[in-house]
Amino acid sequence: MTMDAHWTDGYVTDIGYTHGYYPQLNPARLQLALAAVGLDSPVVHSACELGFGQGLSINLHAAASAVAWHGNDFNPAQASHAATLAAAAGSTARLSAASFAEFCDNETLPQYDFIALHGVWSWISAANRDVIRRFVEQHLKQGGVLYISYNTQPGWAAFMPLRDLLLRHFDMPANAGLSSSERIDAALDFATRLFATNPVYLQANPFMQERLELLKKHSHHYLAHEYFNRHWHVQSFADMADMWSASGLQFACSADFRDYLDLANLSQSQQQFCGELEDRYLRQGVRDFMVNQQFRRDYWVRGAQPLDPVHHHAVLAQQRVVLLTTPAHIPMTLKTVATEITLNQLIYGPIIAVLADLQPHTLGEIAGIVGNRNIGLQQVLDALMMLIGCGHAAPVQSDDNRAAGVAASAALNRHLLARAAQHGDIEHLASPVTGGGVPADRIQQLFMLAVLEQRQTPQQIIDFAWHHLAVQGKTLIRDGQLLASDADNLDEMSRLAQQFFVERLPLLQALQVI
Repeated sequence: MTMDAHWTDGYVTDIGYTHGYYPQLNPARLQLALAAVGLDSPVVHSACELGFGQGLSINLHAAASAVAWHGNDFNPAQASHAATLAAAAGSTARLSAASFAEFCDNETLPQYDFIALHGVWSWISAANRDVIRRFVEQHLKQGGVLYISYNTQPGWAAFMPLRDLLLRHFDMPANAGLSSSERIDAALDFATRLFATNPVYLQANPFMQERLELLKKHSHHYLAHEYFNRHWHVQSFADMADMWSASGLQFACSADFRDYLDLANLSQSQQQFCGELEDRYLRQGVRDFMVNQQFRRDYWVRGAQPLDPVHHHAVLAQQRVVLLTTPAHIPMTLKTVATEITLNQLIYGPIIAVLADLQPHTLGEIAGIVGNRNIGLQQVLDALMMLIGCGHAAPVQSDDNRAAGVAASAALNRHLLARAAQHGDIEHLASPVTGGGVPADRIQQLFMLAVLEQRQTPQQIIDFAWHHLAVQGKTLIRDGQLLASDADNLDEMSRLAQQFFVERLPLLQALQVI
């Protein structure tokens, strides 16, 4: 297949997408997310991810559970990388390199309990968005869930004129012989020189100077796909609601668990204002103004079914959760979409203490243990939604799914650990406990690889990890400073190893990552 204009459809293809992991794509999160707002959720047997990028998320989810995954990405290099991961895991994931039109028009595809898209909605043409909308209409089961994330107003309003200028510079005929990376650098330099003239636009939006500086710190892999695609679409929640309602879907809730607790995101007057709005869709749009929302992550349901009060309480009480961060490293200040909040130690402390054994516990069990501190099920739910939303905890999947994911998770993780000897771009491993990805940076992966390759003494493990960094010219950072000498790097590696084997490894073992 030639990479002509029709194939790329205005999408940057000479720079691969990042190897990020997106937990909102994990079906194991659905029951808690929907139950938290009083809705029933499907048991997910089949799922589909459209535009899976490098394929890390879909492969972690396919390996770590019994869910049958289909997926596509029209970039052959990315699809090939994803297929390599699937083969290493020995999972049942069926991945293809196809355009949205080619994939979505395949009449042999089944009905799905869960269809997911992360980010791609904002980067594709109107024609492709229409293809996806029809695909969802035809292939999402009754009761099924759609996850879709997208750039939204009003958070992007001030940036859109600058983005249009950046893209115009990127596409200038004079840049025809340059790579995308070179074009990105040239466009950012152009914007810097433009801002140096102090245009009235910058005077009216002074925070855009900081925004431009932040752009310069991102990798080309991120910038190319986030800002420099030909199609770049910012859509309001109201427009999304009109479209998906016409397709028979209803908005369920945010897939960002941090959004669940209004107390953590809105002032008292803002909460009161939103609470007086009877139209829940208008309330979502108003809330976006309150927090200056830039990026929405939403769950939509075909035929949402409310839980009756008794069943609702029972479903919440039976939800199991587990920590992803050891208690000592959970910060007491967490970042929400709009601000930072300080956790109430009197509530969070006892709840985290119950989970400190690193084993799954139900919300009902936790509430029973901390009840003598006047902490009820609702407060336990509120706290866990915030901890999950900030990446410090996760829902636990069913025992059947957990058992089904053990072998493929182990195989995929072994492949990823071996890959860490040469690359540091994948920082998650598969957990059959959560059905998804668990953070593990390259240094941690090298420590695990050293053990798997029979390095037995602490010094052998430290030397092994440092060798793989040193041969690539990498050095460690301590207190914000690059370490120059081997002795300093080995000293820091020793500290990291001590911390890993004492604190992090027991948690990874409890999550069945290794």
